[in-house]
Amino acid sequence: MYEYLFLFAALIFLYSIFATRIEKMLVNGPFLFMVVGIILGPLVLNAVDLKISGLEYETLANLALALVLFTGAASVDLEVLRSSVTIPTRLLLIGLPLTIVTGFIAGYFIFNDLLIIELAILATVLAPTDAALGEAVVKDTGVPSKVRNALNVESGLNDGISVPIFLLLIAILKVHAGEQVSWQYALGLFAKEIGVGLLVGFIVMYLGARLLLFAEVRKWIGTAWKPVIVVTLALSCFSLADILGGSGFIACFTGGFIYGAVNKKYKSNLQEHAEGMGNVLTFLIWIIFGSFIISNYFKDFTWPIMLYSLISLSIVRIVPVIIALTKSEVTIKEKLFIGWFGPRGLASIVFAVMLLDTHLPQENTVILTIICTVMLSVILHGITANPLVNSFKTKNTE
Repeated sequence: MYEYLFLFAALIFLYSIFATRIEKMLVNGPFLFMVVGIILGPLVLNAVDLKISGLEYETLANLALALVLFTGAASVDLEVLRSSVTIPTRLLLIGLPLTIVTGFIAGYFIFNDLLIIELAILATVLAPTDAALGEAVVKDTGVPSKVRNALNVESGLNDGISVPIFLLLIAILKVHAGEQVSWQYALGLFAKEIGVGLLVGFIVMYLGARLLLFAEVRKWIGTAWKPVIVVTLALSCFSLADILGGSGFIACFTGGFIYGAVNKKYKSNLQEHAEGMGNVLTFLIWIIFGSFIISNYFKDFTWPIMLYSLISLSIVRIVPVIIALTKSEVTIKEKLFIGWFGPRGLASIVFAVMLLDTHLPQENTVILTIICTVMLSVILHGITANPLVNSFKTKNTE
């Protein structure tokens, strides 16, 4: 185990040194670490043979996603968001449901063996976008601010909204399987996930941010403690919401948004430390994904699975975005850009692990499709991010 710890620490150290240089190339962090994991895993060198349970992997992914959502929400430019709030609103209220419906329709024509409820679950799992995979795009000032903020807000909230939909579908599956689950319970679970998540995120973070502001003004916070403050606040939002039966993802994004609004003057200094911790956890997720998950399941990918994955990343995402943003102030280039940058990652991985306990009739096909889609997303979005971002910069300099 210690040899793996040394290997991971050494990789993070090397990446940290050359991070700025690497991020300007055709690869980003998740892509690089996934590829390194594949090379070190059984598929190539067989130098790493990680034994990790589904629960352990889900926990790591949850923690990483909690930090990414919190810091992403905190970095939202409120002034720009106020002037273009209709864009993320359309993406969430129109684009997200349409994405799930389009994904369902695509699955219906591609998979002959999946039940209707399984197609709905698959479409829902692959609907939310990944804030971590899209980080390079939403942070690059070469991209118009309204586009960056729209993608940031969308990726922060769509996975939280997808959680209750996902749980609702699982409850419906249990109803049809004859288990003692009522429709009232299923709908109540949906409402509770969203409501409790919003409430916890608001209360915890409003009180925490006010206390932080009080201490910062008086310079009570020691330098050594600053790296852990935002991390503990993000994890507090996530864990308390989960304990109370709400969506931890919604709580984290709501909490991060409140933190950014209340603590404007001091947020950037504290936020950077949390982003670094989130990156470390995220890169660990992608190494394990490459060395353990892809290496073990790659050989089971079928043509229908790969076809659906490609359609999910393109048509299933882009068409709903264009429809959602019809008659908006967004140009066609910006619509296509937003549509393409809907990467699938941590949230879909978390859902896939949760599916292991549901015993779907065609569980293997569903999970393999999720893995294949996430893998292709890391590759395709990783190598297209910088060229497409640069296209905006070129236009701005002309």
